[in-house]
Amino acid sequence: MLKKISRSLLCLSLILLAAGCATRAKHVVDYTAFKQSRPKSILVLPPVNTSPDVNATYGMLSQMTYPLGEAGYYVLPVALVDETLKQNGMTNATDIQAIAPAKLNEIFGADAALYVTVSKYGSIYAVLSSAVVVTADAKLVDLKTGGTLWSGTASASSNEGRNSGGGLIGMLVTAAVNQIANNLSDKSHVIAGVTSQRLLSAHQPNGILYGPHSPRYGTD
Repeated sequence: MLKKISRSLLCLSLILLAAGCATRAKHVVDYTAFKQSRPKSILVLPPVNTSPDVNATYGMLSQMTYPLGEAGYYVLPVALVDETLKQNGMTNATDIQAIAPAKLNEIFGADAALYVTVSKYGSIYAVLSSAVVVTADAKLVDLKTGGTLWSGTASASSNEGRNSGGGLIGMLVTAAVNQIANNLSDKSHVIAGVTSQRLLSAHQPNGILYGPHSPRYGTD
């Protein structure tokens, strides 16, 4: 009986160890296609919003050009792109992202396009905590070949680095106050900026490569 228990514990330990290793395994981005393409200009498409917040598409869109510009790319003005799409009857982000890459290249002349999906945007309330969370996935596509050059994901929360004190009652009160504050202010827009930096900054692990207007171009 003791041997069976020991054997079971050993098997469980091995399973947990394997799970821990799998969890700690780092995602490695293959930059081969990116380095071959070396895009100079990027078209940022309106993000597809799968969150309940209707403000997610434009809230995220307004924050994504800055880190790309800092990385050394020419980013087509989002207002001009948005107006051009509307003039052609394209207002839905899902439909816009379904346009053939070659057609986008023909219309806008950009080397690559950024496709983004926002899965979380806005205030999330739980019994003991309340936070503004923004999570997004992105991929950079070569508009001449249609191939994916890079993909990544990032998330940010207003609760990062915050310690809850005062016991259970204190945590409940803090969560309620945070929920009210999050609903009355536009924290989602700020957190979207943090998510965009984490997702699209060239200096981030597994981030995009530096563009031609960066002094670090070609060093990564």
